[in-house]
Amino acid sequence: MHIGFIGLGAMGEAMVENLLDKGHAVTVWNRSKGPVDALVAKGARAADDVDALFGADLLLSMLAHDDAVRAVLLDNGALGRAPAGLVHVNLATISTAFARELAVLHADQGVGYVSAPVFGRPPVARAGGLNVLAAGAPEAVAKAQPVLDALAAKVWPMGEDPVKANAVKIAGNLMIVAAVEAMGEGAALAGAHGVPAKDLLDLLSSTIFAAPIYKIYGGMIAEGRYHPPGFTADLALKDVRLAQAAGDEKGLALPLADLVESGLETLLAEEGEVPDLAALAEVARGRVEGR
Repeated sequence: MHIGFIGLGAMGEAMVENLLDKGHAVTVWNRSKGPVDALVAKGARAADDVDALFGADLLLSMLAHDDAVRAVLLDNGALGRAPAGLVHVNLATISTAFARELAVLHADQGVGYVSAPVFGRPPVARAGGLNVLAAGAPEAVAKAQPVLDALAAKVWPMGEDPVKANAVKIAGNLMIVAAVEAMGEGAALAGAHGVPAKDLLDLLSSTIFAAPIYKIYGGMIAEGRYHPPGFTADLALKDVRLAQAAGDEKGLALPLADLVESGLETLLAEEGEVPDLAALAEVARGRVEGR
């Protein structure tokens, strides 16, 4: 299948490499040229602009946030030039409000729209082991299915409303950030009683919290290994705020989201390279210890 791909951050680049390995023809576009050149060297084709991707069998995008999607597809009129019958698969974590807007805009243009946010870090994407949430019209999802299967360990159907996939993704990311907060506080408590963080987190991530999030982030927290980041703290803050906005839409209070938002803001106020989300645990420890 010929795939057009927009957005070559760490996740997008890893996805394209996986698709190339599996025999798909992929034409790529990115706002900065470096990742394009790197993927061309691995067999991808380069597009001069977004419009050049509209001849593909399927258009995928993996952009960082609402503003990036809006700038690349809407503000310059690109979506309005897309041919009827094209299917666009949006792999990004975006707000529920924007997901609703995009569904309407694509329908008005006669372009299929699949909301397919993913769970997994770049190495998982490279290996084709993501968990993909897929929501959209059945015919659009069916057209995208072979490519989603190439990206995923499992594709999770979320129905026809694209908003549902983004709501689940946002809720999941809030729970990931909350888990890091909990590990930071737990490590501070155990540490105050003479138990090293590594001992605590090795034990718990092998027993009552034997889940990938606790194993991955627990290991990073135990080692203080926050660079290079796989999921940056600024993107985590973006997702927490998406959760707050989605809650506001329904009149919900999310006190845990408010707590981790404050912690991430404190973390990002520090100078230097933006760390991995795992570094939130250091802020949590400091709060518990009164630092």
